[in-house]
Amino acid sequence: MPREATPRRYLMCAPAHFRVTYSINPWMDPTKPVDLPLAQTQWEDLRDRYRSLGHTVELLTPRPDLPDMVFAANGATVVDGRVLGARFAYEERFAEAEAHRDWFRDHGFTEIHEPAHVNEGEGDFAVTSSYLLAGHGFRSSPLSHGEAQEFFGRAVIGLDLVDPRYYHLDTALSVLDESADEIMYYPPAFSPGSRAVLAGLFPDALIADEADAAALGLNAVSDGRHVLLPQAATGLFDPLRARGFEPVPMDLSELLKGGGSVKCCTQELR
Repeated sequence: MPREATPRRYLMCAPAHFRVTYSINPWMDPTKPVDLPLAQTQWEDLRDRYRSLGHTVELLTPRPDLPDMVFAANGATVVDGRVLGARFAYEERFAEAEAHRDWFRDHGFTEIHEPAHVNEGEGDFAVTSSYLLAGHGFRSSPLSHGEAQEFFGRAVIGLDLVDPRYYHLDTALSVLDESADEIMYYPPAFSPGSRAVLAGLFPDALIADEADAAALGLNAVSDGRHVLLPQAATGLFDPLRARGFEPVPMDLSELLKGGGSVKCCTQELR
C-alpha cells in the first residue's frame, strides 16, 4: 500500500562557490576539479524536485569564503521550531554556523541555541518520533548529545561511527518514516555496541549493503512516501518499493566530490 507524503519545509544553499581546495573527509580530493556549472545544475534539479513534490524550499545566501555551505544540513537541527545551532569541528567551516543562526534570526525563529560542544547539525542528528539519533566518532562530540537532549527534551541515542568514509550519521543512516520510527542504515559503519542498539530499537529497518552505502545511498531524504537518494544506489530501489516507498533517483555526482549528496544539501525546518 502506498505511503502518505507529508509536505515539508527545507533550507538549501546553492553551490555558487562550491569547490574542493582542502580535504576534511575521505571523499574530498583537491586534485580532482569540480565542474561548477554541472554542480549548480544538479543542485537545481534537487531543489526543483522538492518543489514539484509540494515541499517548500527556503534559500540561504552562499558566501564566497565558505565553499561547503551547499551542505546545508550541517548548519543546525530544527525540531518543533526550536533551533539547535551547529559548532563545526574544522576551522574551514566555523563561520557557517553563524551564517545559519543569522538566517534563523532573520526569519522569525526565536528559540536559537548556540552550542557549547561540537555538533554538525543534521549531519550527525536524525529525528524520529521517539528519538534523536546522534552520531559521533569523527565530527560531533559525544558531549553534544546531552546538550541536545536538554534543549529539545527528547531522548538522545548515541551512535558510534567507526568507518571514516561514513564520517557523519547522515552518510550511514536515513529516516524513512519519522512518525513510525522507520529507518535504513549500513551496520558496518557503526561500532558493535551501536549496531546492537540499532537492531534492538529498529528491528524492521531496511539494511543497506556495501555497494549502496559506498554510493552514499543512505544520504537520502524521505517525505514519508518519496525517497530522494543518489541514483547510483540501485540496490535500494526495490527494497524501498517493497515497503511502499517511491524511490526518486538523483544525480549529485559533482557534490559527491565534497563528500555529500541529497541529505547533506537539505536541512529540514520542522
